[in-house]
Amino acid sequence: MVVINKPPGILVHRTRLSEDKIFVLQLLRDQLGGTHLFPAHRLDRATSGVLVFAKDPETAGWLGERLMSKTWEKKYWAVVRGFFKEKEGIIDYPLTDPETGKHEPQPAITHFKSLAEVEMPWPIGLRYPTARFSLMEMIPETGRRQQIRKHLAHLRHPIVNDTRHGDVKVNKWLKTNDFPERLMLHAISLVLPHPLLEEPVLLQAPLDADFSRFLDSLEMGTPFF
Repeated sequence: MVVINKPPGILVHRTRLSEDKIFVLQLLRDQLGGTHLFPAHRLDRATSGVLVFAKDPETAGWLGERLMSKTWEKKYWAVVRGFFKEKEGIIDYPLTDPETGKHEPQPAITHFKSLAEVEMPWPIGLRYPTARFSLMEMIPETGRRQQIRKHLAHLRHPIVNDTRHGDVKVNKWLKTNDFPERLMLHAISLVLPHPLLEEPVLLQAPLDADFSRFLDSLEMGTPFF
């Protein structure tokens, strides 16, 4: 396997839905001298964090089977608008994906937990002189495209700087005031079985500078794993 801490703003591989010219897979192959790699899973373009590639198709297939049988645990951190009434729970809300032809709702389950909350003296809206934010731990049980982003938007707690499912007013205010523009969603850790030993392996990806800087601006600091 090859494991990286994917930066935000770049696709994992070529897709018909995008006209991008640079991809993680291409850059990684070049760095490794042309080694052929097979993505074991995926992250959205805007999402950063732990990303796993296999060095051969057999390993990729083996990891994919374990992923489908839910022996992986993927943990994300997200900064969202507002405070959750329930600080821990499960989002069970089927999702569609018209862009890939999935018009019928597909089962989608995400576990969530509030890690930190803060109220800042930022007059983003007209109704309140302050703005509330939460740092959330998100563990998807299923793997629908943009599942975490869609689930949080469904709960009316969209992720900060989500240009598709987010709060336009919040995003615009933060941009105007020179805050990082990246999507505040990061794959912080991943537990999966080792392809040879079949024992659980914990992989962790530190936050990048912009994510950490935003947490500092919220006076949350950078939490530990």
